Amino acid sequence: MVGMSLACSLASMPLTKHLNVAIIDSNPALVNGIRINKQDPPDPRVSTITPATTSMFRDIGAWQYLQPYRHAYFDQMQVWDYTGLGYTRYHARDVDKDSLGCVVENKVLQSSLLLCIQNADFQKRIFPSRLVSMSLNPGLKSKQMDGISSEISRADLAKLHLSDGTCLYAKLVVGADGSKSQVRELAGFKTTGWNYSQNAVICTVEHASENQCAWQRFLPAGPIALLPMGDNFSNIVWTMNPKEALDRKSMTEIDFVKTVNHALDHGFGPHPTSSLLGKGNIFSWFGAGVPTSGNGGFEIPPKVVKLASERMVFPLSLRHANDYVSKHVALIGDAAHTVHPLAGQGVNLGFGDAFALSRVIGEAIAVGMDIGEASLLKKYEAERKPANIAMMAILDGFQKAYSVDFGPLNILRAAGFHAANYISPLKRSIISYASGEQRLPLFT
Repeated sequence: MVGMSLACSLASMPLTKHLNVAIIDSNPALVNGIRINKQDPPDPRVSTITPATTSMFRDIGAWQYLQPYRHAYFDQMQVWDYTGLGYTRYHARDVDKDSLGCVVENKVLQSSLLLCIQNADFQKRIFPSRLVSMSLNPGLKSKQMDGISSEISRADLAKLHLSDGTCLYAKLVVGADGSKSQVRELAGFKTTGWNYSQNAVICTVEHASENQCAWQRFLPAGPIALLPMGDNFSNIVWTMNPKEALDRKSMTEIDFVKTVNHALDHGFGPHPTSSLLGKGNIFSWFGAGVPTSGNGGFEIPPKVVKLASERMVFPLSLRHANDYVSKHVALIGDAAHTVHPLAGQGVNLGFGDAFALSRVIGEAIAVGMDIGEASLLKKYEAERKPANIAMMAILDGFQKAYSVDFGPLNILRAAGFHAANYISPLKRSIISYASGEQRLPLFT
């Protein structure tokens, strides 16, 4: 998805639409197309895209291909934990927005981007193959042109060998090939990170009526999220230890539905109250004279009545490339950074990379620079690395803070929930940051 979004972005800008773009991906869907049956239940593999990402999709012309298919906006979100000490409710109107995000099946995102590429007027070719080797200094070659022998400097290009025997030369190779990036490995980029002792169980579930709110509850073993998908469906992302994940995957559907409702309701602890310290609230005075969302009380998520898809299990990790670029090479998306899924920010960071890189490429062409120059690509890295590291640090901090069940820490976490719920400037800043605006959630 992230690689195709880069191609669409390049095709949408006057300065870059003349570029010759090769898309290398062994997924047969890129050649055969992606078939979507609107009558099928939603696929469990989804992305929660932010308003900033939605705006970018509109700008590059991909949103028009997504609109006919199922996607669900949500304008409210409730976050709480199992101790019953605190909760926060967010509403889009707190920041004068129509929505907080949109949940879309990955196959719908992929299909819309592929249609955008196919219908765009630019030079592109899709290679249904795999990258086998890459040389960044292939040396000099002689080429006969119109009877005149001319020497072409291949040292200014990267050379790629594909699994089908094809050989390509390129000024710039963009690795958008995921957390186990072959481009990253062949280019010699080092990474820093660790595996979490957690897996994520994902699936689609069904309710008796439509769910229009995003819900997230922090449990002792990890968070569980319930994300609206339209047509009475929701997506579950449930983080837990690997043994529990295997147990949840193998149990009967009836038992699984029971455990989901238990985890989203009163399981592991009571419902939160509206105050941390009994009557009144030590934070409410911060909001005096400042418009708030009219928080209301804690709400119980809608009951799950049915499992609507297979249950899938994925290991979780944090990984970050020490460098995003070198001469002729740039990394975007999971090839550059992998984050915990608790806030659904991973793919949005990747889309942010793609649009930032396309903008830098356009600026280079405008002044006649080589788009593979390391000094140019460093501008992209300088823009994206701090933003990605900041989000990674926040998500990793949440993961670690909720991995410990300790009385004083529980109270501090609850105080954080109440602060976010009642201190209006903080709440607005958190929503804006999570929506894709590059501002840290501070008092601004």
